[in-house]
Order: sequence, then C-alpha cells, then structure tokens
Amino acid sequence: MKILAIIPARGGSKGLPRKNILDLGGKPLIAWSIKASLKSKYISQTVVSSDNNNILNIAKKYGADIIRRPDEIATDTASSESVVIHVLGELGPDNFDYVVLLQPTSPLRSTQDIDKAIKKLLENNATALISVCETDNKFLKAFKEDNEGYIKGIANNQYSFMRRQVLPNIYLSNGAIYIIKTDEFMKDKRFLTDKTISYMMDSVTSLDIDTEKDLKSCEKICKTINQF
Repeated sequence: MKILAIIPARGGSKGLPRKNILDLGGKPLIAWSIKASLKSKYISQTVVSSDNNNILNIAKKYGADIIRRPDEIATDTASSESVVIHVLGELGPDNFDYVVLLQPTSPLRSTQDIDKAIKKLLENNATALISVCETDNKFLKAFKEDNEGYIKGIANNQYSFMRRQVLPNIYLSNGAIYIIKTDEFMKDKRFLTDKTISYMMDSVTSLDIDTEKDLKSCEKICKTINQF
C-alpha cells in the first residue's frame, strides 16, 4: 500500500505575509507538517507543492520532495483539489492507493494524529476521512431566507425550536487532515465521498494559523506543552 502526503504551500498570503515560512519555535511553519508526515509509519512519500522558490528550498532542506506549482493554481481562489490533481498528474495517480492532504497552517497536528486517522480509515473500510473539531450546536437553530424572502430552518424546521441539549452534536472541518482513496478522488475530484468518516481533534490541536495572533497563540501553547 502506498500513501502520498501532499502539503500545499502557496507563496502569497494577504492575511499573514510569508505565512508558510514564518518562524515557529525555531523552524519555519511548514517544517512542522513536513516532519510530522515524514515520521508517519504509513506515508510513503511527502511532497510540498508551491509556486515559491524559498518555500521549495526550505521544504527540500527538511526532507520533503518538491513540485513546482503552476501560476494558474497559485492564486487566492485556487482550490486544494486543483493542487492535488496537479501533483497526482505529475507523479501518476495509479502509483498511490491513498492521498493525504496536510495543510501547513495546522502545526499542532502530530504524527500520532496522522497515523491514528489513517488507521481509523483503513479499519472502518471507508473511502475518505476528514479531521474535525466539535462546534456549538446552536447553529442548528439558525434560519435561512429563501428566494421569496421567507425564512426556514437552516437544517430543518424542527431544530429551530428544540432545546440545545437535545440537538445533535455538530462538527467543523479543522483543515488539518484530509485522506481519500486515490481512485475515489480522481473520480469526483473532491474529498467528500459517500463513505467519509471523521477524525476528532480538540480545539488546541485544531489551531489554524491565519493571523499574527494565531501564531502567537500557537507559540504560547507549544511552550506550555513543551512542544519546541
């Protein structure tokens, strides 16, 4: 069984310039995901996709294979799916049984998280897995407006009037781990299949670096748990 890990790292970032290579605990942000992937007992190859020479050089220094990303899929609106399609096109989709997408902005996602997620996927005979964290189920009580201006429950009309204690738990993708069978991905070009399961992560390990405040929070957490 061969599993390919792809770490997408675009050079441009409006919210936090040079985000993917900013220092976190003495090494670039992207290095945290590279090291976590390389230590996995399941992952066969770790590839960083980027349009930026500096990022590619750093990725190579930390042991990842590198693939230069074309400019047309290095924009603000380019999807993660387009990056995976490009990398698989370069390496050959038939060479890998599974693809794992690891966002570099999730530095607290560990090797243990990656391996537990892969193991769970394999043991449950699922075709895809998405890492999630629990979120407030009060959002199930929300309304949306239809084209005629009438409101309806965002999920159904019953949840809006139910007590929160009896509403089902709901989860958000935290962006840390996406795993999918390669042939399933190539069929629909998306990470969600009819047999997608979740891997639960807590709010700390789900931290996503998007702002300077996020980076400082992450540094504080790492010091607290002796992660550096």
